[in-house]
Parts: sequence; C-alpha cells; structure tokens
Amino acid sequence: MQTTDVLTLLRTVGEEVVEPRFRSLADAEVMEKNPGDLVTVADREAEVRITEVLEREHPGAVVLGEEAAEEDGSVLERFATADHAFTVDPVDGTKNFVRGSPDHAMMIAELRDGEVVRSWIWQPQHRTAYVAERGRGAWRNGERLTRPPVGEHLRGVTSRRSWIGRALGTLGALELTWVCCGVDYPRVVEGGADYALYRKTKPWDHAPGALLLSEAGGVLGTFDGEPYRPQAPAPAGLVAAADRATYDLVRGLLHALPGL
Repeated sequence: MQTTDVLTLLRTVGEEVVEPRFRSLADAEVMEKNPGDLVTVADREAEVRITEVLEREHPGAVVLGEEAAEEDGSVLERFATADHAFTVDPVDGTKNFVRGSPDHAMMIAELRDGEVVRSWIWQPQHRTAYVAERGRGAWRNGERLTRPPVGEHLRGVTSRRSWIGRALGTLGALELTWVCCGVDYPRVVEGGADYALYRKTKPWDHAPGALLLSEAGGVLGTFDGEPYRPQAPAPAGLVAAADRATYDLVRGLLHALPGL
C-alpha cells in the first residue's frame, strides 16, 4: 500500500468505528483486560478492520495488533522473526478515550528486516496526522517536522506514576506524559517536552513514534544505551529524547529513579 493509502485507511476506520463511540460508549462497551487496562468495542472492531486490509494488501506480512496479541501470544513470536511486519494500535490512550479526552490516537508502523520504515499516527479528535518514512523525513498534516533545539531548562515527562515529581540530578522534576504514546511522541518532536521515560515498551506503542522522532532529529534508545528495536526482547525501559546529547545526559542519571 502507498503511504497515503495507509493514512486513508486509518482515517476511514476512525470515522466509521472510533469517532462515533467517542463520548458515547455504553458501560457494556468498555471492558478490563487486566486491572486498570481497558479495552473497548472501538479498539477491537478497528483492529479487525485495519488488520484485514493490511493482510490482504501485504500477503505474508505479520500484523501484530495489540488486541490480537492479548488473545494469542504466538503472534508476538511470529512478529519477532518476521522479515516484513506491521504493528497496529487501534486506539492508543484507551483510558483517555473512555474518559472523553481528545488525547488518543490510531497508529500503524511498518517494519522491514527489523527496522521501522514507515509509520502513521492519526489523532481523530485533533484532526492531525503524523507520517514518517525512513530517510524521507517526518511530517504533520503534510508539513515537514524538525525537532526544535532544546532550551536551557529541560522538561521531562514519564508514564511511570511512581517517578512523577522525581528529579534526575539537577534536572527539573518529572511530569506526567499525555498518557498516550500517539500524543507523547509528537509532543516531544514539537518541543512540548525534551525527553520522556517509559518502562512499558510494547512494539505497537513505540514503533510508530520511534521513526517519527528519529526522522525529526530526535533519539529513542533503551536504558542500557542500545538503539530501540521493536522485534528485540523487551528492554528495561526507553528514553525518547530531543537529541543525542539529551539522551546521553538523561540515561546517565537514571540510577536516581526507584526500581532501577
């Protein structure tokens, strides 16, 4: 599929499946996969629609959807060794979606030989599309994105609740992310934060933003200093940073955080 075709797929499924449920979910349409981990009928229906199209248009590719992986662990095993694969997060930021917050997104990433080569993030309520292609740049609604230079005071965010309010060395206290990787990564790219820390590292959450960030001039790496690879065993955590210097600085201060 052409890059524009995949974005059209996200928008269409969003318009037909996700957006009609926004602020209109019945109690029976919201389920709990695990304590505190929500899923809705919109997540499940959107993933089925997107997966069907990707599998039809790309025979032989492994499509790793968040909800499918929850039901069948073998999908993750096949994804880990696939030459050609896609990740699908039908509604990233499900809690935000359920609570009526516009900060949610629909995301797809394409991998070839272990590298993310294209990615798409569609924010339905913000009407904003982020698209990245390896070697060709990152784009927001058709306009080229470049991460702005960091300022004198770095702003750090994290999705780890126990780290909020903690400071790394002389850096400012960590703040809460937007609780949605499909919003977090664009905000880091645009300068809304200079670095973000994550303990959960699921491919469908991070593969799309990884390419967007790197193509805009940022860096995503593990707590151990390795490049992020979606098909590799899950790392201890990830640092998404505005640039290499910020990544190196933050990574060197991680020992100050509890649990590390």
